[in-house]
Amino acid sequence: MVGAAYHLGGDVLASVALIAAAEAPRPAEWRIPASEARQGVASGGSYVYAIDNHRIGKYALATGRRVASWNGDPKRFPHINSCTLVGRELVCAASNYPALPQASSVEFFDAKRLVHLRSVGLGIRPGWLTAMDRYRGWWWAVFANYDRLRGQTGRDHRSTILMRMDDAFGQLKAWTFPATVLARFGPNSASGASWTADGRLTVTGHDRPELYVLSVPPTGTVLEHVATVSVATSGQAIDWDPRDQKLLWSIDRRRREIVSNRPEL
Repeated sequence: MVGAAYHLGGDVLASVALIAAAEAPRPAEWRIPASEARQGVASGGSYVYAIDNHRIGKYALATGRRVASWNGDPKRFPHINSCTLVGRELVCAASNYPALPQASSVEFFDAKRLVHLRSVGLGIRPGWLTAMDRYRGWWWAVFANYDRLRGQTGRDHRSTILMRMDDAFGQLKAWTFPATVLARFGPNSASGASWTADGRLTVTGHDRPELYVLSVPPTGTVLEHVATVSVATSGQAIDWDPRDQKLLWSIDRRRREIVSNRPEL
């Protein structure tokens, strides 16, 4: 586990063995070229959305062609990292990364026309917002921190948190990530987070072809690491297909492609 120094207790060793024994990922079902496939992807069933900081492209599955695009002012939208569909809106996690102090916002778009509707500023938070999802009537947000910026922020990847928020994006509760997952994140952080239809939290880092299955404990402040699953791409933001609920969408950043496969959860 390069980039992290953790004592390998029994639970950590068990996780390492699980990771080492992980099966090869299932082959990709879709590969759609998309110039915006740099930060993440969102799925709307018939359409997928590629995200790249201040650009978003909407692609039709039927043809693989881009049917709409949005280009924002990079000074106003320096880092949109991930999005997800909530009703008729595309809801996106944005921040001023790597600027300081660490400020974030939630950006809302009309999913059909791909028009920006509104911004909700979250103010200064303990990290940069990288992922946002809606589940069981709450917002779930990931705030990321990075080792290379520890000198400026006073925090490294171990300070990455999951936060549960109300409808007004007020904090209700927060959890840190377990050491077994942090060791895979480091020196980077969490990039994507998406709930499955059957209630499992799945998270990705920035650079490993792995999906981390987590559960929220009834007590305590540390998420529980349930499993590590191989996937077809190396990190970045993800989204589960709302229609085909076992289909996971991700991106191949190097090849600038939107990719889907069916991980064995």
